[in-house]
Amino acid sequence: MSIPTLSEGPITIRPIRLRDARRLERELLDNRGWLRRWEATSPHGVGSFDVRGSIRNLLAHARAGLGLPFVMEYDGHFAGQLNVSSIQWGSVSSATIGYWVSEKFAGKAVTPTSVALATDYCFFQLGLHRIEICIRPENEPSLRVVRKLGFRYEGLRRRYIHIDGDWRDHFCFALVSEEVPTGVLSRWLNGKAPADAAHVPDADLRAAAVDHVAD
Repeated sequence: MSIPTLSEGPITIRPIRLRDARRLERELLDNRGWLRRWEATSPHGVGSFDVRGSIRNLLAHARAGLGLPFVMEYDGHFAGQLNVSSIQWGSVSSATIGYWVSEKFAGKAVTPTSVALATDYCFFQLGLHRIEICIRPENEPSLRVVRKLGFRYEGLRRRYIHIDGDWRDHFCFALVSEEVPTGVLSRWLNGKAPADAAHVPDADLRAAAVDHVAD
């Protein structure tokens, strides 16, 4: 499956390439303190830090039609990664989006713009029906992304992903294509994203807080 290059203003998402490995490794190391608490880890022990191997794996998934691995750029500068993963076709027609942004580009609308671009491509070019984003309850910057874009809250997933050394709760947000007939990006830029769609009920906030204290 081909990976497109998509842009809005100074922000671009483009296919990741093997030659990005050195720059990607440098950004990950430079942003270690910023990213560590949100990084997926292995429940079976310490994983290897093999950036080229990771890129090869992402590209293999893309060739199999299972993912779209992107680099996020701001004015041509490497700003982070966005991956459309777990693509399912047929009667499900869904995918999951995950991302990280370099600390120096935080607050420049890189992530919400990139998520909107990728979601619109998945809906209107690939014909997918549902896009999901799962976020740790403590990850306020990521929660701001789904609030801005009007992703709809769907529920608390207990001990969902192994992050920073343990199984962590996640809040799940999603959109289906019928909800955004004019596109996610257009709806957001025109100020029409529903302000309360990503609202997390108090019961789930309390449940996640109790779990966090228990950790």
